[in-house]
Amino acid sequence: MIDMALLRNLSLFKEVAEDLLQRVAYEAHIRSFTAGHYVLFQGDTGDALYLILHGTVKVFLNLSDGNEVFLALLGAGDVFGEMSLIDASGRSANVLTREKTQLLIMQQSLFNHLLDRSPNFGKNMLRLLARRLRMTNARIRAHCSLDTYGMVAYQLLEFADLYGEKYSDGTVYIPVRLTQTDLAQLVGASRERVNQVMGAYRKTKILKVDTDHRITIYKPDELRKRILEN
Repeated sequence: MIDMALLRNLSLFKEVAEDLLQRVAYEAHIRSFTAGHYVLFQGDTGDALYLILHGTVKVFLNLSDGNEVFLALLGAGDVFGEMSLIDASGRSANVLTREKTQLLIMQQSLFNHLLDRSPNFGKNMLRLLARRLRMTNARIRAHCSLDTYGMVAYQLLEFADLYGEKYSDGTVYIPVRLTQTDLAQLVGASRERVNQVMGAYRKTKILKVDTDHRITIYKPDELRKRILEN
């Protein structure tokens, strides 16, 4: 049985009735995955919703020519797998763990029951999907208007806003594992170019990157300024 206190603290279950939360506690389950584990495969039949409790996953597509399309990095509090449950189609992308990751897994029958019985659960799902769509739209606009320095700044601030741990001095720690390859794929630039940009940001003490690819932003305003300069 899943801890009820854990469920109450998750945005997906905000203001969901206690009896329904109890059903989730009994019927859903939590599973841990090591880094490099495929949770979902593109095209497979979808029968469950996944909510990230800890860790990071990569969402990407395989093209017919063998190339990949990098779609997103998701962290704690994000959900995936919902599209197949809503439209009864196959999985739209692959999902791969980037580090040790813990997921809460809900089967389709439980998902449908919550949608039928809890307007608040439905609203919470809509909020998560709307946020994802807004982020996609904003990212498209950024790609059309920013240079690599601006795109890296934009992407780092987006992760800081979504997952960051903010401190009283303005510093923001991003717990999501972000390699320079990840950033390069997200911003649509070469790894070498992103390495140059990150090197410049480190040199001016705007941020630091630890040995586990976690980023601490010391001067968020400097990154915002870099975006506005474009």
